[in-house]
Amino acid sequence: MSGETSPPTPGLVHEWVDQGIEDRDDWARRRQKGIPNDEQLLVIACMDERIPLEDALGIELGDAHVFRNAGGKVTDDVIRSAALTTNFFDTEEIIVVNHTDCGMMSAPDETVVEGLEHACGGDIDRVELDPSLPALNIGDASLAEWIRMTDDIDDACERQVAFLKNHPFIPDDVTVHGYVYEVESGALRRPHERLSEAVNTRE
Repeated sequence: MSGETSPPTPGLVHEWVDQGIEDRDDWARRRQKGIPNDEQLLVIACMDERIPLEDALGIELGDAHVFRNAGGKVTDDVIRSAALTTNFFDTEEIIVVNHTDCGMMSAPDETVVEGLEHACGGDIDRVELDPSLPALNIGDASLAEWIRMTDDIDDACERQVAFLKNHPFIPDDVTVHGYVYEVESGALRRPHERLSEAVNTRE
């Protein structure tokens, strides 16, 4: 739990106990009390198990709202969550974390579509994309557009940051940044700033 108190000062043990009670109450009732996360931060990242978000960003439990999905894509549901946390939970910063060797770059669109069509017996039109909203469908979009595979992770990261910055549901004073986590180096970098390219040249 965030906000652990230091050991009691002699003669003031009751104050230490009372502070612990208050801290636990704040932790348990954060939303009721309107207490934002500690860093007023939303992190959008890929669900890949190799990304240690807390270590990479220097955060811990209680510091951020974290949204993970395949590819760290800014989908409609991400916008829904981002709109809520920035407008009602005092979140002031959004960080998008994409990564190298992403599974969303591992196959052509057609292959993924064929696999999903096979999984549902070939009748994609009968698939409900959201069980809680059975009337929801992708309309005229293709299944490939819904899946959103990626050709260039750096371009994808930049596009998603721009989309968030320009979205009408995200307040103008919210800062948005994007980074690429290199699974091969275990470090974050800014999009299109590959250190390996800079150090392996005479220029």
